[in-house]
Amino acid sequence: MQVHALEIDDFEDSNFTLISIHTSLSDYKLAYLLNRTLQTSFKREKDSLVVEDEVQNATFSVYNYEDESQFINWYLIANKYHGVSKVPIANGLFGTINETVNRTSYLIPEKKKTDFLVKIEGDFDPYLVHKTIQSIKDMEQVITSYTIDIDTLKSKDFLIL
Repeated sequence: MQVHALEIDDFEDSNFTLISIHTSLSDYKLAYLLNRTLQTSFKREKDSLVVEDEVQNATFSVYNYEDESQFINWYLIANKYHGVSKVPIANGLFGTINETVNRTSYLIPEKKKTDFLVKIEGDFDPYLVHKTIQSIKDMEQVITSYTIDIDTLKSKDFLIL
């Protein structure tokens, strides 16, 4: 009897594009400005995206906008999490103690300079992406914006929402 193994790539939706945004704005301010500029309606998701590692549970804010007329889903996702974690430190004769340190975690570690990601899912016109990036770049509070080649990312599994 032949066994068929499924891989995670079998379930992956590759019909999306990823836009990087560099800004010092907070998530809710950026969502507000994107709503005004792009005529979208980003709303904060009830649940954040949680990535657990050995010393910290990093939570990344997620905003969603469903364009039902064009069947496109938009996500605004924070790429950085600033938090406090407990790091075990060897204390010689007395074993280990946990020291509290400030730590920054990244959803996409390869893109540490990226502050936010915009994920656009669905059947969209490539011109929409170009127009969106231009509009974001024109925002006074944004440093730059550009598309990210998804095939170059090692940690793209975190983007499956």
